[in-house]
Amino acid sequence: MRWRDDPARKTLLSLYEQADALVSSATCACSVAAPVGEGEETAPCCRFAVTGREPYPTAVELAEVEHAMRARGGAGRRGRRLPLASELRTCPLLSEDARCTIYASRPLGCRTFFCERGDGPPKAARQGLLELARKISDLSACVCPEDPRPRPFLAALKRMT
Repeated sequence: MRWRDDPARKTLLSLYEQADALVSSATCACSVAAPVGEGEETAPCCRFAVTGREPYPTAVELAEVEHAMRARGGAGRRGRRLPLASELRTCPLLSEDARCTIYASRPLGCRTFFCERGDGPPKAARQGLLELARKISDLSACVCPEDPRPRPFLAALKRMT
């Protein structure tokens, strides 16, 4: 069965929808509707060296990322191979205008991180997000029992190309 039709994918996307609902009131200067800051080349949230954070998606989330990358015609910007991480460790899945090219398929860590230039998710949502993270981890263990663990996003992307 292909990932597109896999019941695990439908479960993952449903969990993502729940996460999106929990953070729907959160704002971030780097969100799709918000402009990139003046003089900035990319959204700060996606410059992992600047934020000091990098998403650690599970194996099942990486299957969704890989599916989205294939669906858009290639791994890197404009269908090219992913570039090596820059000194700012910027996400290579950003478009030339600093927008996520796999936005609908981005991992939970990308969905729930908000830079300091906005209002993150409400404290009441945190417990729900932790529960969703556990469910995604459990799903990953079922789908990829040989290696379900989370891993650094940039290293995982590099292995995909």
